Amino acid sequence: MSAAAVYDRNGERVGEVELADAVFGGKPHTPVLHETIVWQLAGRRRGTHATLTRGRVSRSTKKIYRQKGTGRARHGGRGAPIFVGGGIAHGPHPRSYAYPLPKKVRRLAIRSALAAKAAGGQIVVLDHLDLEPPRTAALARLLQALGAPGRVLLVTAAPDPAAGRAAANLPGVQVATAASLNVHDVLAAHRVVFTREALDRASEVLAP
Repeated sequence: MSAAAVYDRNGERVGEVELADAVFGGKPHTPVLHETIVWQLAGRRRGTHATLTRGRVSRSTKKIYRQKGTGRARHGGRGAPIFVGGGIAHGPHPRSYAYPLPKKVRRLAIRSALAAKAAGGQIVVLDHLDLEPPRTAALARLLQALGAPGRVLLVTAAPDPAAGRAAANLPGVQVATAASLNVHDVLAAHRVVFTREALDRASEVLAP
C-alpha cells in the first residue's frame, strides 16, 4: 500500500496517509490511458471547419461556352472544383468528433493515472485548506512550501469558489473536484494536491 505525505496549512509536514490500493495501488494500464486521452481530446475539438461547395461559392452560373464545337470539355459554370475560385469537392464540414467510451474504461483510466502519480511520489495531501478570503498570494506560498513547481492540480471534495478564485491568476494551477477528475489533467500535472476530504471522496467515487 502506497502512502502520501500530509501537510498543514503552513506547508509543514505533519504525517502520512495511506492511499487506497483500489484506486491508487494498481498497475497503470497504458493502452487504456492512451485510448481515454484520445477520446477526451476528440471531445474537445470544436469541429467548426467548413469549406464552400460549388453551390455555395460566389461565381456566375452562366454557361461559360457552348456545349459543342469548341474541342474542350463541357462545363456549366465557373463554380466547378477544377476552376480557381470554384467550390471544394469533398471538403470538411462542421461535425462533432465526440464518440462514446464505456464508463468502466474511463474509470480504469483515471485509476491508472492516479496510480502512476502515486508510484512517482507526485501526490500530496493537505490536512486543511482555508482560503477565505481568497488570496492568490496565500495559495502561491502554500504550493511553494509543498514543493509543487510547474503544473499543479488542486483537488477539493466539493466545488470551492474561494480556491478557484485564488488559483485563477496562478499559471499552471488548476482546481478540480474529486468527482470530476479526468485523465488528461491528472497526467499533465507535475503534482496532484488533495485535501483530506477530497482524498476520501476520490477513494469512495473511484473504487471499482
